[in-house]
This record gives sequence, structure tokens and C-alpha cells, in this order.
Amino acid sequence: MRTPYDRLKRRADFVRVTRARQSSAASGLVLQAAAQQAAGNPLRVGITASRKVGNAVLRNRAKRRLRAVAEQVMPRHAQQGHDYVMIARHNTAIRPFDELIKDLESALKRLKVWRDG
Repeated sequence: MRTPYDRLKRRADFVRVTRARQSSAASGLVLQAAAQQAAGNPLRVGITASRKVGNAVLRNRAKRRLRAVAEQVMPRHAQQGHDYVMIARHNTAIRPFDELIKDLESALKRLKVWRDG
């Protein structure tokens, strides 16, 4: 399935975003952001869930929900030319969907990468 943004796939990209030390935590997710090395690229999003989230079923559910939230919010409101990593938290799988959307929107605003779409 085609997403409206590019995906982060390589571990090196995830590590680079983490090393930028620009993150915002909310109840449903943690968002990390870093400017891309090459200007003019579309935004890229990576999603991860550690074992702290729960077993494989819960981790997969949390990642599916984060992908759905990212598809709704990121193309309209995230600044281009940045890489983003969304990290699932222990209650991502059970948090109401509209609350996850609010969590992502507020994280984008706190990181100052929000744009009105």
C-alpha cells in the first residue's frame, strides 16, 4: 500500500533522528524529529515499538494505529524536509484514536515542526 509520505527503513536513519535529540513525549506516543541531510526531500516517517509495549500482538496493533494516525496528520501538518520517528508507548494500542491524533498534533507543535495545512 502506498503512503502519502516516505518511510524510514534503515537503522542508520532511525539512529540519526534519535541523535538529533529533538523529541516530544505524549501519553500515546513519542515523536522524534530531525532535519534531513539533503534539502528538498519529502518528509519521511519511521514507526517502532519496543518489547515494553507488550507482546507481538500488542506491538503490531500499536504500529498499525500509529501508521493510521501518521497518514491522517503528517502529510497536512508536518514540515517537509524532516525525518520523524514515532515510538509506541505501553498504552498506544488501547488509547482512543482521536486522542492519538491530538497527541501527534501537540507533539508536532512542541517540536516547532507544525505547519497549517
